[in-house]
Amino acid sequence: MTGHDSAGHDAPGAASPAGAAGGRAPHQLWGGRFALGLEEAADRLNRSLAVDHRLWPQDVRAARAWVLALGRAGVLAPDEEVTLVGGLERVGERLADGAAAGAPDEDVHTLVERLLYEEVGELAGKLNTGRSRNDQVATDLRLWTLEAIAEIDREVAALGEALVGQARKGLDLLLPGYTHGQRAQPVRWAYVLVAHAWPLTRDRERLADAAGRTAELPLGLGAVAGSGMPVDRTVLQKLLGFDRLSPNALDATGDRDFVAETLFALALLATHCSRLAGELQAYASSEYGFVRLADGYSTGSSLLPQKRNPDVLELARGKAARLLGDLSAMVGLLKGLPAGYSKDLQEDKAILFDAVDTVLLTLPALRGAIETLEPVAGCMERALDQSLLATDLADKLVGAGVPFREAHTLVGRLVRAAEAAGVGIRDVGTDVAQGIHPKLPGFIATLGSWDDSVERRATAGGSARAAVQAQIEELATAFQVVL
Repeated sequence: MTGHDSAGHDAPGAASPAGAAGGRAPHQLWGGRFALGLEEAADRLNRSLAVDHRLWPQDVRAARAWVLALGRAGVLAPDEEVTLVGGLERVGERLADGAAAGAPDEDVHTLVERLLYEEVGELAGKLNTGRSRNDQVATDLRLWTLEAIAEIDREVAALGEALVGQARKGLDLLLPGYTHGQRAQPVRWAYVLVAHAWPLTRDRERLADAAGRTAELPLGLGAVAGSGMPVDRTVLQKLLGFDRLSPNALDATGDRDFVAETLFALALLATHCSRLAGELQAYASSEYGFVRLADGYSTGSSLLPQKRNPDVLELARGKAARLLGDLSAMVGLLKGLPAGYSKDLQEDKAILFDAVDTVLLTLPALRGAIETLEPVAGCMERALDQSLLATDLADKLVGAGVPFREAHTLVGRLVRAAEAAGVGIRDVGTDVAQGIHPKLPGFIATLGSWDDSVERRATAGGSARAAVQAQIEELATAFQVVL
């Protein structure tokens, strides 16, 4: 996207020295003060239509609102307002039918204006009265970003619902919980799934927060110092659905904080997806075998016939690096820019579009992989190791009045004795256990089942059945899409 301090333009259809594309002469929004046009290399560098053409719906929508505001301000006669609005509707129809393909114009704003000239003639020259591409591009991009955030939010909610759906089905499956990659305590499979669902609720909150700051209207501020036309900006705000007005033209035309914030929210979302995908990728491996991906979300090897590769999960993990790169690029782009518009900001669209496209490509595939995966209960159960009950023994000693730090040491000695004997902690000899602490043999005998161990973790947020069920219900409500 481009922006200029001048709202002036050459006559419609004036060709630049770079020549026309597809037999059509490019339109310009500037150039009257220059004797010569851009050199071809500079012209190619300056063009952004290949990237920003996708903003045409927002540009047409904002242009229509601007025409209505000019009409209310008395700048346009009623018949001029009607003609321009009708012309913009036809321009939108042409663009929806692919009029941007192969267009010779510098950017989407120039394209829209050229097409409007073709529809209504010289009256199109009044469209940009009191408006600059600086406030125009800022408005278009904010409109586009708000729509993108809403679409992403729906996909995040759908991914969360997929996790909740699998958690409901896996409430009574037990497996080891891990810390540092080592078996720690038995937990419910549903508990693992909701542990990855909670970050998505925070992602939705961050997206909503970013949307709240994006919904600030720059239109009507002109290039740098405000518009020279008596346009009521609150009318524009209502027409375009913004929450409030940008308070300062110099700030608003160069403000891309909303892009950086959105990219941060997306980068963190992608990081959460990467962590989820990484854990599932490990659990789908032959070494764990806790889950099996559906055929539709698995690939094969070009050499090894037996392979079942979790490429969807690996790609979801890899896409996070791309999102982190986009965030870094945007912050780097903004660093050192003065107040007001700088042409550096032409690059913001490519960065934001890439991030949004990447997220919207990744989320549906990851959701589908989760919706269709099958947990393998037998492998989960076989991975449950007696050492996972060590903390239960320490807790029983605490209940008998032993300070926890001492209990921790005593059970650690029991674990070491079990390892030396090549047995589980339940199977350590009574004399050995009694030698460590007189009450240990009795506590070992009352450890109970894996399910008993999990049910002891009944605090809110714990892994006991009721606690996990409560989390599932809370998450089910949290992932309802609010439109």
